[in-house]
Amino acid sequence: MDPDTMRGDGGDVYWRRRISVLVAVLVVVAVVAWACSAGGSGPGRSSSAQSSPSATAGTSPAVDPLLAGLRTLAMGTATPSPSPSPKPSPTKRPKRPGEPCSEEDLVLSLQSGKEQIYAGNARPSFLVTLVNTGSVMCKADVGPRAMEIRITSGADRIWSTADCVSGEGTEIRELQRGVPYVRSLEWDRRRSSPDCRATPAAALPGTYVAVARMGKMRTTKGVFHLR
Repeated sequence: MDPDTMRGDGGDVYWRRRISVLVAVLVVVAVVAWACSAGGSGPGRSSSAQSSPSATAGTSPAVDPLLAGLRTLAMGTATPSPSPSPKPSPTKRPKRPGEPCSEEDLVLSLQSGKEQIYAGNARPSFLVTLVNTGSVMCKADVGPRAMEIRITSGADRIWSTADCVSGEGTEIRELQRGVPYVRSLEWDRRRSSPDCRATPAAALPGTYVAVARMGKMRTTKGVFHLR
């Protein structure tokens, strides 16, 4: 550049711009150095130039920790959720005598007669027992609808105590703890139906299954044969 161009007003403007740029660079370097020293630099720590020789061009190695910190603050750290405090188990109210029986306290069973094959006019017989295993006496409906005995043959529903029941069909009994309620019945080898036919048809020879049902309870199957 021609030295004459630096004289006068033009020269003063040129040097003012150069000094302003130099001051701005020094301020930026000072700020970056202060940020790095505030981040925990100590006497035993090696220089950033030695610890980060592979820094990419155009990015100062000293700026990387500052950027990483700013990035962490911007993303936020996950706060561990407090573990829920254990809820106290609700105290179970003791049962009172005379309340309705709970199914969990009842044991239902069905026994068929000694004969497994009934020939001629022999009628199958069954014995149903219901036992209260609860701590106190309770009441249960042992009527023919509530405590049903059903006989089937394959998918065919042959006979049920719940069919053609006169009246309400309920029978409330007090069940003492451990004392079984027993019901015996005999099947006349005739079919039944909910529509209460006047003359029910006789069951055909074959294999049949008897089951006692009460609410969600089911007994084991009693298999027998008609000849």
